[in-house]
Amino acid sequence: MNVEIIRAELKQEEDNSFIGRTVFTVENHKSPYEITFFSKKGTEWDYSLSFAGEPGSEEQFLEIDSLLENDDDLYNRLLDAALDTQDNAEEE
Repeated sequence: MNVEIIRAELKQEEDNSFIGRTVFTVENHKSPYEITFFSKKGTEWDYSLSFAGEPGSEEQFLEIDSLLENDDDLYNRLLDAALDTQDNAEEE
């Protein structure tokens, strides 16, 4: 399954928690997705999956949600995309 990352970001909030977002597309899926990450300390992450624009197929959405639950490589790739933006921001 081909996944392309469109954009990502990560921000640290005033309470030192982190909120990150990665927008991505999946081959043969009509709508792009957005995964939002949240962490109180930047170590353990919760996430929420949604469509990044117009809603698409619920069946495809559930397929991606299940994939994220079971495919650590995909999950980490999407999280790392957001984390990498924080590293780049610190270097500037």
